Amino acid sequence: MLQLKAIADNTTLANDVGVYVKNFPAETHLQTSNITIINGKPVVIFYGAQFCPYCAVSRWGMVLALMRFGNFSKLTYMLSSPTDVYPNTPTFTFYKSSYESNDITFESVGTETRLDAPLQTPNKLENATFSEFDLDNSAIPQDSRGGIPFIDFGNYSYEVGALILPSIIDNLSWSEVISSLSNPNTAQSKNIIGIANIYTAQICEITNFTEPVCKSSYVSSILKLENAE
Repeated sequence: MLQLKAIADNTTLANDVGVYVKNFPAETHLQTSNITIINGKPVVIFYGAQFCPYCAVSRWGMVLALMRFGNFSKLTYMLSSPTDVYPNTPTFTFYKSSYESNDITFESVGTETRLDAPLQTPNKLENATFSEFDLDNSAIPQDSRGGIPFIDFGNYSYEVGALILPSIIDNLSWSEVISSLSNPNTAQSKNIIGIANIYTAQICEITNFTEPVCKSSYVSSILKLENAE
């Protein structure tokens, strides 16, 4: 994971990519509720499943963003379902991994394996947050409710569904995806680093911009777009 960590910490690369994701900020929803705190830190929740190709491609951006604020242990590679759309999308699994950060608490839940078997049961917070802002949320279209991935940034902002498509990494290996991220002009870099930048800005908002990465020009650009919506 050292190569991926180097990509995450490459501010020049992140600034070169900037805000590429085309449907941002339309799919990002802002809340006015108090920021959710666990262990004295704002909490970020990633709710998905291992079979889900849209969760698979979103995890790439989430991993990069989280690496800018802390470190993973036992993060392992995974493939999405072999029978769903975009079969065998290369990704990671948060299952049995751990994450340490001075800034945030990260919680993840994967409800099913890549072969659709039960895997994890959401805890009380994960279930309540998913229900309020996704499953039972009248603010989003009926046919989108219950969609995954669902990502919540301390109840300050949340996203239902993927901001990018799995097709950008379809038929690529993990090493090929990682290699492509080093070039800001590839589709993989523009999309994956693009969403990593968006997630980073959202984390900065709930952590009072304490980390140096929050002073990056791409964070400022994203927040301007977000606030203009």
